[in-house]
Amino acid sequence: MGQEEIIHDVEVTDIADKGKGVGRSNGRILFIERAVPGDIVDVRITKKRKTYAEAHVVEVKSYSGDRTEPFCEHFGVCGGCKWQSLSYPSQLAHKQKMVHDALTRLGGAAEFEMLPILESREVKAYRNRLDYAFCNKKWLNADDFKNRKGWNEGALGFHLPGRFDKVLDIQKCWLQDDLTNGIRNHVRKYAREAGLAFYDYRKHTGYLRSLILRNTEAGEWMAIVVFAYDDDSKRVPMLDDLARAFPQVTSLLYVINPKKNDTIFDLDVHTHKGEPCLFETIDGLRFRISAKSFFQTNTRQARALYHTAIEMAGFNGHENVYDLYTGTGTIACLVSRHCKQVTGIDQVEEAIADAGRNAADNGITNTTFVAGDMRKLFSGDFLLEHGIPDVVMTDPPRAGMEEKVVRRLLETGAGRIVYISCNPATQARDIGWLLEKYQLVRSRPVDMFPHTHHVENVALLRLKEE
Repeated sequence: MGQEEIIHDVEVTDIADKGKGVGRSNGRILFIERAVPGDIVDVRITKKRKTYAEAHVVEVKSYSGDRTEPFCEHFGVCGGCKWQSLSYPSQLAHKQKMVHDALTRLGGAAEFEMLPILESREVKAYRNRLDYAFCNKKWLNADDFKNRKGWNEGALGFHLPGRFDKVLDIQKCWLQDDLTNGIRNHVRKYAREAGLAFYDYRKHTGYLRSLILRNTEAGEWMAIVVFAYDDDSKRVPMLDDLARAFPQVTSLLYVINPKKNDTIFDLDVHTHKGEPCLFETIDGLRFRISAKSFFQTNTRQARALYHTAIEMAGFNGHENVYDLYTGTGTIACLVSRHCKQVTGIDQVEEAIADAGRNAADNGITNTTFVAGDMRKLFSGDFLLEHGIPDVVMTDPPRAGMEEKVVRRLLETGAGRIVYISCNPATQARDIGWLLEKYQLVRSRPVDMFPHTHHVENVALLRLKEE
């Protein structure tokens, strides 16, 4: 092994896209884990590239004034909330800059209005969903090794960054209402005492795979237990125990997943007790949340996000609206109050079915939902059938819109496009393509995920005058 490289007195000046601190040494950019802008640090190089290197902090020589004390006992090991050591106002400032830099540098946009980021009123317990993994390989810290503690215990928690086969055993997570900790810790205790086998991600053996917990603002909970195979002699007592211990769980479901991957979208969901779904209310509309439904994971900030998008759209009540990547139709249903008609499009048939139910449950009659591959469905014939849109709302996944969809958007001649994104980089790329015929008018970031580098952004584009 070569001698490790230590670099002294590195000034951390910025934060990179993945949340790492940025410094420089002899013209080389350093991306530094757990470093905060304003820190002066000694670092150890962990990975070298031609133009940059990755590094870990060895010692903090001088602490930034923006540093705060992390509140979670798992900080530094768990990869979930890497910005806990950065003050919340500084987090917001960096997210605002991140969005602006993406739109200008990657997207090539200029002369647009950059509105201030909308901060989250809650910076703890803001999520309505957490996914926990069972694993027979518990991550052991230095004390565990020294004291030979917990070596053979199964873990229930989160996968460590870059380690698919190891799980950090979570005692207390601050991301969801505290009942999540009670349910998770109870389930783990029961599983250990009952001798149920936790999953082995290398050998693909074991019985228990994952625990998914969702909750609503009304205090109702959904628990989904995923088993590797079915054994009702084990499954039924475990689920009955969970139901007895936590009456707040109004939807107790299970999935049998014998595959090597963890996705449940291609598997059947079974109801053990209670209802097959939860309901959440936004602006007086009631939305169905099933086991496979996508729903914004920060409900209160979702309202702010949707209000921002509707305000930017500037509806007058007469518009024909397309809602691309509509999911379960949340945006389409909210927008339906402000326009003539809405057509929602998504490739997930189950999501489209939920969207139709959501509209029907709320007495909405001016929405149409269509399932299909966006690249094929969003065609000239589709435009003839559903009419040329006046406004297009689009909220694609992190990968952004496919180039073929963007090209079709350019052909529609829609007067306004409201683009909601959870990934400023891919949004900026797509906006760069749209600038061929559209002008970026304004942008507003929305902080949905405090203590992480993730940020949502809402952008308004207007068709250029011929």
